[in-house]
Amino acid sequence: MKKYSKLALVMVLAFSTLLAGCGGAKEDTKEADGGQSGTKTLKIFQFKVEIAEAMNKMKEEYEKEHPGIKLDIQTVGGGSDYGAALKAKFASGDQPDVFNVAGYRDLNTWFEKLEDLSDQPWVSDVVDVAKEPMTKDGKLYGQPMAIEGYGFIYNKDLFAKAGITELPKTLTELEAAAQKLQAAGITPFVNGYQETWILANHLLNIGFAHQKDPNAFVTGLNEGKEKMAGNAVLDEWTKLFDLTLKYGQKNPLTTDYNTEITTFASGEAAMTQNGNWTQVQIDGINPELNIGFLPMPINDNAEQNDKLPIGVPNNWVVNKDSKMKDEAKEFLNWLVTSETGKKYIAEDFKFIPAFKSIEANKELLGDLGSDVMKYSQEGKALSWEFNKFPDGGMNEFGSQMQGYVAGNVDKTQLFEALEQSWASLKTK
Repeated sequence: MKKYSKLALVMVLAFSTLLAGCGGAKEDTKEADGGQSGTKTLKIFQFKVEIAEAMNKMKEEYEKEHPGIKLDIQTVGGGSDYGAALKAKFASGDQPDVFNVAGYRDLNTWFEKLEDLSDQPWVSDVVDVAKEPMTKDGKLYGQPMAIEGYGFIYNKDLFAKAGITELPKTLTELEAAAQKLQAAGITPFVNGYQETWILANHLLNIGFAHQKDPNAFVTGLNEGKEKMAGNAVLDEWTKLFDLTLKYGQKNPLTTDYNTEITTFASGEAAMTQNGNWTQVQIDGINPELNIGFLPMPINDNAEQNDKLPIGVPNNWVVNKDSKMKDEAKEFLNWLVTSETGKKYIAEDFKFIPAFKSIEANKELLGDLGSDVMKYSQEGKALSWEFNKFPDGGMNEFGSQMQGYVAGNVDKTQLFEALEQSWASLKTK
């Protein structure tokens, strides 16, 4: 009986110690999640899949330089809907501390969640053109990621093989080049038309950016004073759309972003519509590929067409309701002012910097980034009007354009559907 009592006492003491240990573990976890004496976690939600690997390397260096701070970086993009994923994050209560906002329409959509960053030390260093998308009432709410451009990426060696000696700058010249490529047994275009952003943002933007006054045209659609159907510029733009289909691969609606870039980088097609952000993936597949940018012509006016759409792809913003606002601001400041952060922007991310003090690494930019810089410096830039489209337009417009690709609707029906969706979405 005495032996049993001693054993019971030992067991009770052991169990009590275990409970105390569990309580201590919970407290430690609490501190690790943001307590003053433990490690704090900064949640970052971003959309650029092409820099995801480099971001994870940067995370290690940041954490070494900032003891007590852990970066939780999540990436959603490419073939996934970043906007929908971000809204789901906020709806679930799992709000990020730092995230991406595209500007213009997105600035209004997320405005109530954004911290005013106007007083940050890096603001005066931002190039002027990069401030506009995230400025409201004279205040800046985002830090621009980079300057980017897009167009038709082309394989110079395949063009040479087909006997194309002059780069096409008009619609007629582009079709002639496509015919020469086809005659040489080369697929002219690989189209990633499974992706609604390639269609509804970047391709459709060409028809908007070429309007006499693009911003007025967008405003007119919002006010019901403008029409897409019968618009002369959009009629011309449709010919470009048709040309990519006529000389493209057989399965554009089942070709996603990764397949598109892999097909092009593997030399299986001579052209593809995309941007300088693809340089990282292309280099990973075929670092010796000889490539460059072509404009996306809608008619035979060479001077009008010899431009690339150039703008700010996205911006870093701080969640104003975050308990980690100071840490979030410190991270953004470090990113664009520290030597380590600048190195990642110019070298590892291969960005065209949106800051005056960060010099682009022309050797690492690659052919595509160099072409974007050249077009920008020569004043040959088209605006990014798609960031002004109604919220939800990417998916709805993209779906309707996919219907056109499939042959389910004609040009008039497409524009009527786009107008109806625009009218519906702008009121939400």
